[in-house]
Parts: sequence; C-alpha cells; structure tokens
Amino acid sequence: MGRSRAAEDRTRETVRRRTDSALAELVPDRDRPHGWTLLLDGAPQSHVDLADPAHLAFEYQRRLGHVADLAAPSGRPLTALHLGGGALTLARYVAATRPRSRQQVAEIDTALTELVRAELPLQRGWQVKVRSADARAVLGRAPEGTADLVIADVFSGAQVPAHCATAEFAALAWRALAPGGLYAANIADGAPLAFTRSQVATLLAVFPEVCLIGDPAVLRGRRFGNLLLVAAHRPLPLAELTRRTAADPFPGRVEHGRALADFTGGAAPATDTTAVPSPAPPPGTFQLC
Repeated sequence: MGRSRAAEDRTRETVRRRTDSALAELVPDRDRPHGWTLLLDGAPQSHVDLADPAHLAFEYQRRLGHVADLAAPSGRPLTALHLGGGALTLARYVAATRPRSRQQVAEIDTALTELVRAELPLQRGWQVKVRSADARAVLGRAPEGTADLVIADVFSGAQVPAHCATAEFAALAWRALAPGGLYAANIADGAPLAFTRSQVATLLAVFPEVCLIGDPAVLRGRRFGNLLLVAAHRPLPLAELTRRTAADPFPGRVEHGRALADFTGGAAPATDTTAVPSPAPPPGTFQLC
C-alpha cells in the first residue's frame, strides 16, 4: 500500500475539495474498512477499496470489469486506455487482476486527480499514467491498433458530453483498438431512451459487432440508470458476457444482433454536427445509501 494503516485510520472522515469542475467528496464506506466512495456534486461516481482493488461495488463498474476480464485470456497484461478517470477504479481493477498491464487514463479535472492520488494512492509498481486532458484529445493521439481495451466513462456533471458521443469519436476508438480489443462506453439514460438508441446506431455505423447491457427496468424505460455499450472488430464474447451479467447481484440483460438493431427504432447515428449530451438525470436519481 502507498501509506500505512495508521495514516488511513486518521483520515476516515469525509474529505471535501472543490476541484476544477465539481465539489468532490470522498466518503468512507462504513462496511469496508478501506473503502471510499467518490461523490461529485453529491452524486456517487465511483467506489474504491484500497485493500481490495478488485472489488467493484457499483453495478456499472462490475459490468465494465466483466469486459476487462474478457478483453484477453485470464491474467495476461493489457494495454488499456481509460477515458474519464474519477477515482481510477477500473484502472486499479485491471492493475490488480492483470499485473504488468500498461494503462493510460484521460482525466480533464487535474484537481480531482490530485485529490484521488493524495487520498487514495495507487500501489507501487502499477503502470498507470494519468493525462490531464480532454478524453477525445487523448483518444485522438492514441497509437493505432495497440489497445486491448478502451473504456469511455466520460461525464460532464451527470451527462455524457456531446463531443464524446459521436460517430467520429467511435471511429477514433475503432482506430485505437488492437484487432482483438474491446471498446466499452458507459452512458446514462431514461425514458424514452432516445440517447441510447442514437448511441447504438452510432456504434453500429462504425463497428461490425455491438451489444448493449443494462438492467431490464432501464432498458424498458421504467427508470433512469446506467447502460453499457460494448463494441469490437471481432465477434463479441456474448455467451460469457450474458452469463456474468445475469449472475450480478442486480442481474442485467444483453441485447445483440437483430433485437439490438430493432431497438434503435430507426434512430440516426450521432455526428459532430448533430450530437447532443445525454439527458440530465431526474432529481434524486443517484443517491448514496
């Protein structure tokens, strides 16, 4: 660990800091002695357990973990690009489950990264490099055909910014991926799911293989929540994704193929000239329990 147990014990109170974009709070998890939840402007953003970086507490992060697990044979190091850093939860997960992985993180909020590094330090030996830059700019500079895993978890406040939700953005991800790599995008939406339908159409215009993972209630438009899009140059590991998603504490559903194409309902792909941010969540949607 980057610091002693005694040092952690002295800091088990909520830490608040105004960053470049939000009021950040690190709230101790009373059920896990080394667990912390990052809130941005009051909304839970991610969870970290310093003693167990492979623990993924949030539903959407567990599903991103499934994608990371299936990006290469078990235990093999990955070259990973994380667009959106937050508390660096998925970078920690990959480092813990796939030693010697080489990872780059794009996080535009420099003060947030400084807070996370100071209060929730990364373990020594992890090859995680954080770039203080816009996610799309970092993606555009990524070497062609080298990433085993690209994760887009980009939010401005509680919304996916428009410039990171376009066919041009997806094409940059397609370019960065190695032939066998996986791309995953975390989004948030609610009824009538117009943003999600457009995002599915957007990825289908770029990638030959796409699937959508979500809670059945969210997919039916009954509540606002996170949805995960996964895309690749190659056939997706659908059977294993479906099995893992169904076994989650809150089981999800995987849509693919004809059912997914029908889901779009004729929605047009989003481009740099037509894209809009994802919808803002209704008040009280994301609360720390």
